[in-house]
Amino acid sequence: QLQLVESGGGLVQAGESLRLSCAASGRTFSTYAMGWFRQAPGKEREFVAAISRSGDNTYVADSVKGRFTMSRDNAKNTVYLQMKSLKPEDTAVYYCAAAWGLLQSSVVRTATQYIDWGQGTQVTVSS
Repeated sequence: QLQLVESGGGLVQAGESLRLSCAASGRTFSTYAMGWFRQAPGKEREFVAAISRSGDNTYVADSVKGRFTMSRDNAKNTVYLQMKSLKPEDTAVYYCAAAWGLLQSSVVRTATQYIDWGQGTQVTVSS
C-alpha cells in the first residue's frame, strides 16, 4: 500500500495560483501511475489530472486544461498539481491517488482503477 499525504491547499482569490503536493511513502513510487481528483460539496468526485509512472505522459480534464499542470518527481516520491487562474468553481477537496500495475506511459482517468488515496486538501477560491 502506498501512503499519500496532500498539502498546499488554502484560500485564494480568483485568478491566483496554488501548487498542491502529494508525498508518497511505503512502496516503490515509480511503479505507480498517479492522479488528482476533486470533490466539491454536494457533487460527485471529479477527475482532474493524471500522470504516468515515468512522468512522460499526462492528461488533464477539459475543465482545467490550460490552467492546471501535473508533474512528478520520482526521486522525491512526490507529485504536484500546479493550478493557475483559479476560479470559484475550482473550490473543492483535492485528492491524490495511486494506480498500480500499469505500463510506463499509461495514464488513468477512472477513479476505480486507483487503489490508494490520500486524505485530501481543501482548496477554496473566492470571487
